[in-house]
Amino acid sequence: MAADGPDGMNGPDAQVNDATLRHVLNSVRTIALVGASAKPERPAHMVQHFLQEKGYLVFPVNPGLAGGELLGAPVFARLAEIPEPVDMVDIFRNSAAAGKVVDEALSLVPRPKVIWMQIGVINEEAAERARAAGLTVIMNRCPKIEYARLFG
Repeated sequence: MAADGPDGMNGPDAQVNDATLRHVLNSVRTIALVGASAKPERPAHMVQHFLQEKGYLVFPVNPGLAGGELLGAPVFARLAEIPEPVDMVDIFRNSAAAGKVVDEALSLVPRPKVIWMQIGVINEEAAERARAAGLTVIMNRCPKIEYARLFG
């Protein structure tokens, strides 16, 4: 693993700096959370709750829970079912599954501005496809952790 950079970053996403993270967290309002969980002990559940508390509109995506609600929000089976544009797609799936999620996000009209892959989720090929389409890509990070680190 690469050494930490000036903002404490390392690994495959070292090109993303604190200014980029601040911009993303300040500019996005709607977030599709792919891999949402109904289990309160799961990180996806905690992140959804945190983001909602911070004022983001979060659309949970999980085919097994579609049609229900999580933390007061309707759950969708696929990104394409979300009834309004999303600014960011937050991926709580494994690295191999992230490619399919990115491809689905790239097919949306309008496209999201940001692809965020959670801690442990790294898919360079999918990231390159998203970057080539003009999206900001953040990998191997958590918006809850970054928000707390950057904004207290």
